[in-house]
Amino acid sequence: MKQDIYYTALCTYDSENKEGFSWNDYIDWSELKHLKELVSLDGNLNSLAFSLDIDAAEEWNYFITDHDMVMFYFSSLDYVLSKTDHLERFNLLAIIKEPGKEKANLNKDYNFIGYDLIEIGGNTSALTNCGGFDETFLPNDLNSYGLVSDYDSAKQIREALPINNPDEPHVNCYLYEVWRHKTIGAKTN
Repeated sequence: MKQDIYYTALCTYDSENKEGFSWNDYIDWSELKHLKELVSLDGNLNSLAFSLDIDAAEEWNYFITDHDMVMFYFSSLDYVLSKTDHLERFNLLAIIKEPGKEKANLNKDYNFIGYDLIEIGGNTSALTNCGGFDETFLPNDLNSYGLVSDYDSAKQIREALPINNPDEPHVNCYLYEVWRHKTIGAKTN
């Protein structure tokens, strides 16, 4: 079965972050001291890198929605590239919702960076924006991007979250496979 690949361009969130919640404050709060950069699909931590015009009818040809909520994922790479051609630094991501164990067959321009767990009907990552769920996973279970590197581990965490935290609102999640473009929007040193 061929899986749909969605695209997005999200702001970078690392020690060079100058807006919103400071990097140092986030690291202290999250206890994810080993992160070098947060590359999450969480819409509050890694916001969309460009402005949307949700009133423009043609824009709706590209939006991906979930439970009537507009997500920051798009059906067309060309659309995302047209919205980011003026930007210098962002993360161009290819994502697969509910992937199989076999990783997507993306071209050599992308690196697989991990799996994220995003609440169903929302845009909060259970991995990086809920204050931690120590009974389900620990900070060192996440890689240096705040994602889970192993498919089976990500599935186990997703299954355990609602069992271990039945009263938490962000624990029923979709699993996303996340790939980052190697050069477009990438940080240059």
